[in-house]
Amino acid sequence: MGILSLITFLPLLGALIILVLPREQVKAVRAVGVLATLASLAASLYALSQFHPGDAAAGQLPMQFLEKFSWIPSFDVNYFMGVDGLSLPIILLTTLLCFLAAVYSASIEERVKEFYFWFLILEVGMLGVFCALDLFLFYVFWELTLVPMYFLIGVWGGPKKEFAAIKFFLFTLFGSVFMLLGILALYFQSNPHTFDMLELMKASAGFSREFQIIVFIGFWLGLAVKVPAFPFHTWLPLAHVEAPTPVSVILAGVLLKMGVYGLLRISYSILPLGYEWFLPGLIVIAVINIVYGAFCAMAQDDMKKMVAYSSVNHMGYCLLGMAAVSDAGFNGAALQMVNHGLITGALFFLVGVIYDRAHTRDINAFGGLGAKLPVYAGLMAMTCFASLGLPGLCGFISEFLCFLGAFPAWKLWTTVSVIGILVTAAFFLRMMQKVFLGPLNEKWKDLPDMSARELVAVSPLAVLMLLFGIWPRLVLDLMNPTLKVMTGMFPTMFQLVRP
Repeated sequence: MGILSLITFLPLLGALIILVLPREQVKAVRAVGVLATLASLAASLYALSQFHPGDAAAGQLPMQFLEKFSWIPSFDVNYFMGVDGLSLPIILLTTLLCFLAAVYSASIEERVKEFYFWFLILEVGMLGVFCALDLFLFYVFWELTLVPMYFLIGVWGGPKKEFAAIKFFLFTLFGSVFMLLGILALYFQSNPHTFDMLELMKASAGFSREFQIIVFIGFWLGLAVKVPAFPFHTWLPLAHVEAPTPVSVILAGVLLKMGVYGLLRISYSILPLGYEWFLPGLIVIAVINIVYGAFCAMAQDDMKKMVAYSSVNHMGYCLLGMAAVSDAGFNGAALQMVNHGLITGALFFLVGVIYDRAHTRDINAFGGLGAKLPVYAGLMAMTCFASLGLPGLCGFISEFLCFLGAFPAWKLWTTVSVIGILVTAAFFLRMMQKVFLGPLNEKWKDLPDMSARELVAVSPLAVLMLLFGIWPRLVLDLMNPTLKVMTGMFPTMFQLVRP
């Protein structure tokens, strides 16, 4: 078994072990859940140690750790997996967040066995999406994430959990139908028929512009729901508010990245003319996400809903970088995926910490907690500053690269999107003022500071936020060779975008 199969299916092994454990052995179930995610994280770190970012032939993506086996020979469906500088950092992010979320999930008391089972199946699906190089396999893993997330929200969520789970399910299924049609169209248009992404990238030169535009729209409808791009974002705030804390972390930290990753891996690489046709629409949607998402977050009094809308805002920066079709823009978009996962994962953990104690997320219900909970206040302040793009923390670097890449091509739209940064700073500072500053609300005078389990979940993310803010080349050196190849794959499109 190759390293990628090991990374992907170790959580499945953990899920199968949990199935045979008695329901009453809660500690054993939790231990298996945590150890399975830890094993997958360890395997991904080993893959990182063996990865060579610069191994790229001219015009070819530097795919490594390739595994290819015939699966359904009559239709040329293969079990085909591989990673490059775009996918490996997101795989590392996924395994890290899943491990930390599994540790934090010790607070789950209801139906623990089922929770960890579905959680591990969800991890399998997410990792498979980022490893798959066969469109059929990609779609199988894509759909595999749908059922676990439905149950994780619908069973362990808040008061409106059923409605939130159904809305998430229907939105994602709606988009997936169109994506499936696009996959089938690519299969039948290629000669010989294939689902192999690398072969389809080579064959794309023979696809007509009209065909690429139509198929691009199909993929856009499937991928934009996950981003989430305006106007398909409405499922996200409700799902976040109702989901339990560990599930919110995975939803924001990993699931949203599947949409952006798919746009770069499939829509851009296989359908370049469709991508070029959509660029004016992409930049407009990016700016709407950035500005509208920030203003929606500003209007919220629920801390979790505020962070959820901030995700709409921050994923807009990914779209902005992608609309640049430049080295800086693509590096910014890819780095923003990683940084957003770290920052928003930490934010949802921290919102969960206060909710577990106070059983409310209303910003106006607190006050003066900075002196009472110094460790919690310090970590929350650091994470908020990272999210609003303070230099020295990771959020600044990726946002700066997105703006740097987009400005030469889209001066007006990039200038307008700067409004999002100002509003983001405003709503985070407002939240910090109301929760941590001023006189202490006596109602919360007995609240304890963060526990060891909570610190284990949040501290690694805080360390990485600082490390990547000071030394971003740790991630950029991993990504840049792949993304330079990607921007150079379609020089004609690149020139069309530039003024």
